[in-house]
Amino acid sequence: MVDSQQLALLRQGVDAWNQWREENLGIRIDLIDAKLNRADLSGANLSNASLSRATLSNANLIRANLGGATLSNANLSDANLSLADFCGADLSAIRWDENTKWPAPEEVARAQNIPEKLKQQLGIE
Repeated sequence: MVDSQQLALLRQGVDAWNQWREENLGIRIDLIDAKLNRADLSGANLSNASLSRATLSNANLIRANLGGATLSNANLSDANLSLADFCGADLSAIRWDENTKWPAPEEVARAQNIPEKLKQQLGIE
C-alpha cells in the first residue's frame, strides 16, 4: 500500500523529492497503487521504488531513474519514458499502449521481466 507521506512529498515536485531521496538513502520507497497519472516526474529518482500497480498514465517520466524499481502491473499508457533508466527494473505485467514513449530499446533491454509483446514492439531480442 502506498506510503501517503512519500506520495505527498513526490507531489510537491521532483526537486523536493530528489533532495529528500539524497538525504534518506536507506528508506524503502513504497508507491504501490499510487495514482500518479499526468504527474510531471521528469528527472525523478525513483530507483528501487515499489511502484506495483501504480497509475502512471500520461505521466512525464523523461530522464527518470527507474533503475531497480518494481513496476509490475503498473499502467504506463501514454507515459513519456524517453531517456529513462530501466536498469534492473521489473516490468512484469505492465500495461502500455501505442502512445507510450519508450527510451531506446537497448535501455529497456536492461530491465527484467519484459513482456514479450513489448520486446517484439521495440525489437528487443
